[in-house]
Amino acid sequence: MGRAFEFRKERKFKRWSQMSKVFTRLGKEIVMAVKVGGPDPANNSKLRTIIQNAKGASMPKDRIEAAIKRASNKDEKDYEEIAYEGYGPHGVAVIIETSTDNINRTVANIRSYFSKANGSLSTSGSVSFMFNKKAVFRFAQNELDMEELELELIDFGLDEIDENEGEIFVYTAFEDFGKMQKALEDKNIEIINADFQWFPTTTVELDEEQEEEINKLIEKFEEDDDVNQVFTNLA
Repeated sequence: MGRAFEFRKERKFKRWSQMSKVFTRLGKEIVMAVKVGGPDPANNSKLRTIIQNAKGASMPKDRIEAAIKRASNKDEKDYEEIAYEGYGPHGVAVIIETSTDNINRTVANIRSYFSKANGSLSTSGSVSFMFNKKAVFRFAQNELDMEELELELIDFGLDEIDENEGEIFVYTAFEDFGKMQKALEDKNIEIINADFQWFPTTTVELDEEQEEEINKLIEKFEEDDDVNQVFTNLA
């Protein structure tokens, strides 16, 4: 997927190494999924996916169960998933995905991070048109035949398949997420992680100093507890 993908993956794994923060984020996602679709993973595909992700991140079973129980408490906070769009320094397009129980706090923080980095928060749609939103599934290679697997998954919306360090990454269109998830489950493939990512249709080339400015802004976003993922069109 190129240098941008590798940098994004490296940055994501670096953040995920802060386990307590990861578990907090996953706990929020579990709560949101239960509130929308109920506590039974068999009848709630979104919850089933998040539980898979939680297990892939080594989240203890008791914490997963506690989050499910917490969601049925009427006093539990309601979270909203909101994507913010803007431009960082040097015209780099940025999409920030968040889950928050206080929109005013989150948008104020996002705007502040942009402003301090000589960037700007924009309106919805001002940046996302330059990206394609795709579903990404990750699972162990387990001696699977890549060519055979690719042919089998084409009918379920396969866009791209890649192998890296003993793991397989399957990419499909955003709207084909459920179809691909079922296809992998029917093949008894244990999904380690499944999420959505934004891939730029065109990229911006910067020099090393300019790129460092963008990376500092990205890190600032990712330090915020309300932020889940950050995507840019940096080459």
